[in-house]
Amino acid sequence: MEKENKVKLVRIVLSAVLLAAAWALERCTALPMWQLLLVYMVPYLVAGYDVLLESGENIAHGEVFDEDFLMAVATMGALAIGFLPGAENQFPEAVFVMIFFQVGELFEDIAEGRSRRSIAQLMDLRPDTAHVVRSGRELTVAPGEVQVGETLVVKPGEKVPVDGVVLEGRSSLDTVALTGESVPRSVAEGDTVVSGCVNLTGVLKVRAAKAYGESTASKILELVENASSHKSHSESFIARFARVYTPVVVGLALLLAVVPSVVTGQWATWVYRGLVFLVVSCPCALVISVPLTFFSGIGGASRLGVLVKGANYLEALARVGIVVFDKTGTLTKGTFEVTAVHPDKIDERQLLHLAAHVERYSNHPIALSLRNAYPDEADGCKVDDVQEMPGLGVHAMVNGETVNVGNEKLMASLGIEVCHCDKCKSGAGTVIHVAIGNRYAGHIVISDRVKDDAALAVARLKQAGVKKTVMLTGDYEQVGAAVARQLGLDEYHAQLMPADKVAQVERLLASKTGHDTLAMVGDGINDAPVLARADLGIAMGAMGSDAAIEAADVVLMDDKPSKIAVGIQVAKRTLRIARENVVFSIGVKAVILLLAALGMAGMALAVFGDVGVLVLAVLNATRALHTGGHAMPAARRRRRG
Repeated sequence: MEKENKVKLVRIVLSAVLLAAAWALERCTALPMWQLLLVYMVPYLVAGYDVLLESGENIAHGEVFDEDFLMAVATMGALAIGFLPGAENQFPEAVFVMIFFQVGELFEDIAEGRSRRSIAQLMDLRPDTAHVVRSGRELTVAPGEVQVGETLVVKPGEKVPVDGVVLEGRSSLDTVALTGESVPRSVAEGDTVVSGCVNLTGVLKVRAAKAYGESTASKILELVENASSHKSHSESFIARFARVYTPVVVGLALLLAVVPSVVTGQWATWVYRGLVFLVVSCPCALVISVPLTFFSGIGGASRLGVLVKGANYLEALARVGIVVFDKTGTLTKGTFEVTAVHPDKIDERQLLHLAAHVERYSNHPIALSLRNAYPDEADGCKVDDVQEMPGLGVHAMVNGETVNVGNEKLMASLGIEVCHCDKCKSGAGTVIHVAIGNRYAGHIVISDRVKDDAALAVARLKQAGVKKTVMLTGDYEQVGAAVARQLGLDEYHAQLMPADKVAQVERLLASKTGHDTLAMVGDGINDAPVLARADLGIAMGAMGSDAAIEAADVVLMDDKPSKIAVGIQVAKRTLRIARENVVFSIGVKAVILLLAALGMAGMALAVFGDVGVLVLAVLNATRALHTGGHAMPAARRRRRG
């Protein structure tokens, strides 16, 4: 792209020099009109041969009315107008218009290139090399050559080439390119690391868990690069508008040139006005600046760790009126721990033992907390017939005995009466009931912690214009009520099955007003059905989670719900800049079109109405890339202040 821009710049300068030489030759000699045309054709073709070729190719493919066609017709008309009776030649104006059209195209290419480079720098994820250990020797290879299971050596200052698990060493990782956060993340043996992070201190030995093409950095780069393929409603409208607008203004220009000429006989005057009208009417400022604004907005959000999969999702994010949260892992840390064990006719160790074995094969955070509370799985117990019941719990055979572990609904379905303690009634945690056969064996209280910035996230959403915040959880009523009260949520619904969550989202969708959208925030895995049903699915804490990146429309690369408000602010600012470009472009063109029709606008003003407006709109569009301090997390503002 840079090489093409340099070639275009050389052509612009050369054609400008040749135009000056042609103008001087015209003033110093008395060449006949046709010879003068040949002189001016040299700078004209140097500047605009590609526009003429592009216009011809588009006409051959049935795509007639575009900016290349308008420029070709307007400038060729200006070259020809001097041959009309009583008309002055407009050769310099024709070349001038073509040169400045190319200047506008050059500005567009440079602005878009800078936006892409800025995004590439902000998302500086792609590692250059990888150090892999093969046959006892350390070899330097391309990241794409790393095989799953191989051992990598990551030295200080280097990027982690592929996702993997630390085998040896301790270090801090800079995750700013992924999350937008400058606080390093500490890792040690057994921790997961993702590609794109920069190793800051110690040497790490890492076992490759994924090939480079399947790693986090590669997926994110692909996501950002493909974001422009998802058009926003504004972009789609502008494209449809241009398809109708362009042939209409060509027809009006033709009428302006022909009808008054037939009536008055002043062909030169009215054909010139028609050509001026044609130059001004080119919609390239709209067609170019609006998509560029959304592209820049997506880049601006990316630098803050908010990945938006397309302009349509950025537009939906700007119009969020209802935000629905899953609780566990979204508003709470999802790191459960056993805080109370209340057995009934068996001892505490036996109750934990049964619960941990039944939950042995589950990846749910509650199951993990039970296994952590009873880590001795290799105790000779035989566990068979494990069946997970979504929204209820788990059934298994432990040493030939039926054991059910789950919530109160599961116990009720088995006809087993449960016991409650004061801690259960307070809502201080999630209660897991255990039954052996048809006999109640006790319950275990598991507590989760609310995330540090969850309350701030809800407050910022209100400030950003969100009308309603709702929490959906499968947890107990008391737990849901306690979390909702602590965070200041407008509404909550507890003890929900997966299908109940979808039903609640359907109800909330029906209650929307105007152009508001509903965003569902979850982990992108367990909440996939609800994420898919919402207008906008937002995945939390997705660094390293393939499922989250695939499932959601917006991906937050860290674990902070406050980033949702940041994304909304960036999206709103992007839409505001896009509207500014639309109003400015249409407003200026409408005024100059009217002046052109009245004979009060010459070719110079027409060039400003086209190229000048294009350049200003493109420069305004690139503002969306620079998110500004208002979109930055509070913690970072404090550090810089």
